[in-house]
Amino acid sequence: MSYFIDVILPIPVENTFTYLVSEREYGFIALGMRVAVPFGKTKIYASIVKSKHTQVPTIYEAKEIFQILDDRPIVTPEQLKLWSWMASYYMCSEGEVMRAALPKAFMLESETVIKLHSDRIEPNELTLKDDEFLIYEALQHQSELKVHEVMDILDKKKVLPSIQRLIDKGVIEMQEEIYEKYAPKIVKFITLSPQFESESTLNELLNTLSSAPKQREMVLTFFSLKAKKNKPISSKDLQNESGATAAQLKALIKKGVFKTYEMRQDRIGFDGETSKTQVLNSYQKVSYASIEKHLDEKEVVLLHGVTASGKTEIYVQLIEKMLSSGNQILYLLPEIALTTQLITRLQTYFGEKVAVFHSKYSVNERVEVWNNVLQKLDKAQIVIGARSALLLPFRDLGFIVVDEEHESSFKQYDPAPRYHARDCAIVLASIFKAKVLLGSATPSLETMHNAQIGKYGYVSLKQRHGNILMPEINLVDIKEKSRKREMTGHFSDTLLKAIAGALDLGEQVILFQNRRGFSPILECTTCGHAPQCPNCDVSLTYHKYRSQLRCHYCGYNIALQQKCMACGGSELTTKGFGTEQIEAELKNLFPDKVISRMDSDTTRGKYGFEKLITAFEQEQIDILVGTQMLTKGLDFRNVSLVGIMNADSMLNFPDFRAHERSYQLIAQVAGRAGRTQKQGKVLVQTYNPYHQILQQVSLNKFDAMYEEQLEERRTFKYSPFYRLIRITLRHRDYEKIETSSVWLVSVLKQSLGEKSVLGPETPSIARIRNQYRRNILIKIPQGQNLVQTKKVIKRVESSFNAIPQYRSVRLVIDVDCY
Repeated sequence: MSYFIDVILPIPVENTFTYLVSEREYGFIALGMRVAVPFGKTKIYASIVKSKHTQVPTIYEAKEIFQILDDRPIVTPEQLKLWSWMASYYMCSEGEVMRAALPKAFMLESETVIKLHSDRIEPNELTLKDDEFLIYEALQHQSELKVHEVMDILDKKKVLPSIQRLIDKGVIEMQEEIYEKYAPKIVKFITLSPQFESESTLNELLNTLSSAPKQREMVLTFFSLKAKKNKPISSKDLQNESGATAAQLKALIKKGVFKTYEMRQDRIGFDGETSKTQVLNSYQKVSYASIEKHLDEKEVVLLHGVTASGKTEIYVQLIEKMLSSGNQILYLLPEIALTTQLITRLQTYFGEKVAVFHSKYSVNERVEVWNNVLQKLDKAQIVIGARSALLLPFRDLGFIVVDEEHESSFKQYDPAPRYHARDCAIVLASIFKAKVLLGSATPSLETMHNAQIGKYGYVSLKQRHGNILMPEINLVDIKEKSRKREMTGHFSDTLLKAIAGALDLGEQVILFQNRRGFSPILECTTCGHAPQCPNCDVSLTYHKYRSQLRCHYCGYNIALQQKCMACGGSELTTKGFGTEQIEAELKNLFPDKVISRMDSDTTRGKYGFEKLITAFEQEQIDILVGTQMLTKGLDFRNVSLVGIMNADSMLNFPDFRAHERSYQLIAQVAGRAGRTQKQGKVLVQTYNPYHQILQQVSLNKFDAMYEEQLEERRTFKYSPFYRLIRITLRHRDYEKIETSSVWLVSVLKQSLGEKSVLGPETPSIARIRNQYRRNILIKIPQGQNLVQTKKVIKRVESSFNAIPQYRSVRLVIDVDCY
């Protein structure tokens, strides 16, 4: 009898692939293990075993596996279920889900190595060309070379012809080898030799070391550290505390005073002290009891609590209760910026039970968190992280908190899978029969609608913690201010007076501008030319601190031009403004104050967020200018004023969710103000103060906004009443993208109906990275079978790809594209 396994390959192919295994391998292999398998002519991939069987494949002859990489599964059965659902729902392959889920250290792929041929005949060195001889000589000194090492040796990129000539001459051979990418952290610890543990022998030792004061001091430091903390003492800590060198420590080890041993240690740990959770106030207690009651009846509950109402404390109390059951808990946040502040709070309450997982962590750190969750260790009972934390290998998940559930950051746009973490969290919870709590001050329309129709439980918390008043939101008409010449740069006199007043009282200020850089356009005043990105249909953004023009879509950049590239004129001016320009203007207006900027330019490093947030919390910064990173649940106690520089850019965005998102963004950033006893103040600068959304947000009328937007969605057939699937076509050839998109729309309309398919339409940015784009939108009403509709779309996609002239056009399918 033959034995087979089906594996998921980390590449975008629709099906799993079947491989042949021996009877012994079949008995050892478990679902979720990694096996190295050959694929294509030479490539070897680490794949995940999805199933085992004895059915011979009929379409192709099954190859044998290369090797088994694990002695136990690294992926759980529940994960495989989630991967399968995500691939089906978001119309992608399980391989793409696998690539998104697994840390890169697990994604082993073979690397081509070059070795001297095992049966080689010694070549005549005179017959070898210079580049061939350099490769041959290098292989005399080391057993193998990687392709990139050959590039370094020859100092050129085109090395394959040289390698091929040596292969043809029988001098070398090429092989595919797999390398383990994860390296555990090994720490050297110090312990005192047993013969010196008694008081008399210790005194004798100290006397003998009197002639070596540094060594004597090291022994005394060892006892001092041991008294302070009852934990193993690392050689590094001992050297740092005593100020000794590695040589002096080595001398004591040689004398037999100290012994060393090595231990594997996680790169991330918690050494602080814990404290008890805070007592809830009367409003929080009512909400807490109501959430508990709803969780008994429903799988998902929405907590709609205004900003600064103490939602986090309710989450903490629920987590504390869930911990006693021994289940794992997942706390999802939309931004890494939020995790830095919340980690401290959760670790204060739960200590080393808290594990953190997000994209700023190194490959090795991610592997350690993955393994801790997989092994269900106490140090990873509570996992806090951004959307990727959802894909960790939970064993016994009992509770999921999705904080700021309305945030668009929970949606993955590129690459596939284009999933929404909130929706996937609900599916993951159903797999584990766990409970989900969604929390927000401004819930998304979809979530609010599900709560209103009874699908989710609904709990409202409308009172701020400590009876603090909601911030006072005022609209500033900058069109009128400009007419009266009451503007200084981009600041109205009203905003400047408010900033000066807050700073005089020793309070802090947040200014929000949802665009980074100095200015989005640099324009010649003579001919009107503005430098454009050669790869995208956008103007280059001026970044003053780097003195360069940069494209925010493809990364293309050039040095700042001193003269117009079109007419040679020297009069250049900026149009529009970003966070960098606001920061520069503030430094001129308030030269004696500390002003910082928080955007993706200033938070690139691993601890970029943490440093800025900590400095602002400790009141080392007076004014913080930032993009939407500032809006998401951050808690600053001394902020009394929030300024929104220009609300109109959000309202006029070409998207059916623009008004809803504008309300959410303004309400959230307003919520950073007045989180202590003094009422906060929010000033919103706008050219259109009578806009309905701005009026609603200034009066905190969420329900009115919800009803109005819901009615619009019903009228124009958008979510939550219709499912939306967007198909984007991408290609370098303008003519090809035009004809292919027209063909695709006509076939989709024939299959799904004229009214269900909109397009093709040109998006607001028609070309990105030298690829033209066209969008097709498919609207699926609630009564229509979603699974069958997706099958039709897949059939049409297959027909499209079968047409030779359209084969090079890339189709990107985005389900729930909002």
